[in-house]
Amino acid sequence: MPDLSGARWRKSTRSGGSGGECVEVAGNLVGVVGIRDSKDVAGPVLAVEPSAWTAFLSGVKSGRLAR
Repeated sequence: MPDLSGARWRKSTRSGGSGGECVEVAGNLVGVVGIRDSKDVAGPVLAVEPSAWTAFLSGVKSGRLAR
C-alpha cells in the first residue's frame, strides 16, 4: 500500500447536500490517487495510478460510464 500520510483529501464541489453519499479524492500524491468514502475517513482507501483515475473521469464526463 502506498504511503497516504500526506494526502490532502477533497470532495467534489458538486457533492453539495447529497446526504453524505460522497467520495473524497487525494490527487496530491506522487504516482497514486487515493479514493475513500467521505463517511468513513478511517476506513479503506482505494489507490489507483493517476492514468487510471484520468481514464475513469474521462469516461464519466463523456457518458460512457453512465449509471
